[in-house]
Amino acid sequence: MLSKDVVTRDTLRMLISDIKNFEIDEKVAADDAKISNLINKNVKQRRDSINQFRNGGRDDLVANEQSQLDVILKYLPKQLSEEEIHSLIQEGIAAVSAEGMQDMGKLMGNLKPQFEGKADMSIVSKLVKRTLKLIWLNVYMKKVYLLYWYTFQLI
Repeated sequence: MLSKDVVTRDTLRMLISDIKNFEIDEKVAADDAKISNLINKNVKQRRDSINQFRNGGRDDLVANEQSQLDVILKYLPKQLSEEEIHSLIQEGIAAVSAEGMQDMGKLMGNLKPQFEGKADMSIVSKLVKRTLKLIWLNVYMKKVYLLYWYTFQLI
């Protein structure tokens, strides 16, 4: 590197090393989706490290990890916005006919390939939980309303 940017150089070397290690371990060539997953994994590791170093009062290590995170984020594909995630969740709910939290596993299994490398799965999981709770609450309230309505019809 002509600019002598040591942080970028070291971070990119680390990413290339992770990709090569993945290819050796799995005995397959890494495609774009797998490389994106590896980069997302590194982003998650950096964010966890930053939180732990902050809690430990190690500001020097926080700055180092943050600079590495900034370099890694440059190489991630554009992440989906919260609105785009929400619309894909709604489509997934319709596809699997989810009615509550008991359907979260089916829904996440359906959604995971769509969000592969395009969104942070922890954010997707939070939005799915919130949406499924609202759906469950809506279904539950309809059942309670119908129960009261039938009860008063019989009286």
